[in-house]
Amino acid sequence: MTGLRAALLAAAMLVAAAPVHAQDKPAEPDDYRTENYRAPVPATLAGVRVLTTAEAEAIWRDKSGAFIDVLPRPPKPNLPAGTVWRERPHLDIPGSIWLPDTGYGKLAAPTEDYLKRGLARASGGNTAALLVIYCQENCWMSWNAAKRVLSYGYRNVAWYPDGTDGWERAKLPLANVEPEPREGEN
Repeated sequence: MTGLRAALLAAAMLVAAAPVHAQDKPAEPDDYRTENYRAPVPATLAGVRVLTTAEAEAIWRDKSGAFIDVLPRPPKPNLPAGTVWRERPHLDIPGSIWLPDTGYGKLAAPTEDYLKRGLARASGGNTAALLVIYCQENCWMSWNAAKRVLSYGYRNVAWYPDGTDGWERAKLPLANVEPEPREGEN
């Protein structure tokens, strides 16, 4: 019975690790996703080039595009006064600009301004510059952000849906980054 159990467990692990195929992915919604952000994402995003890890790596190695991570910043916990708290390092594709909290379905005006300023910095003010938007695998934040960047008039937007998860799986380098400062921050 132990051999049968091991075989069943191995089969279950293979099914769980199986890649999600395009036919298993949800259809593109008409608007931004506003809930359940960590879920399977569509295979496409109208008007945006969808990148594989190999394509993202080629752009990164050629330095032909700006990489923008939109993964939210974890909130600081409510700790007793005097407690020392250290944020966990945020690992990104080296050279990326981290614009946290800009991938939600609805953005407050200051967050939207923060995104626009970050995009202008990343693109050098050139709406034809290649912008690669990502976060983590199966995260709607990057899908929302890429859609929003396109709506701002940027014409060369790419979405890397596998994000840092796919990058790490390919054993590509990651670097610790700090978020792009918001207005009024040091």
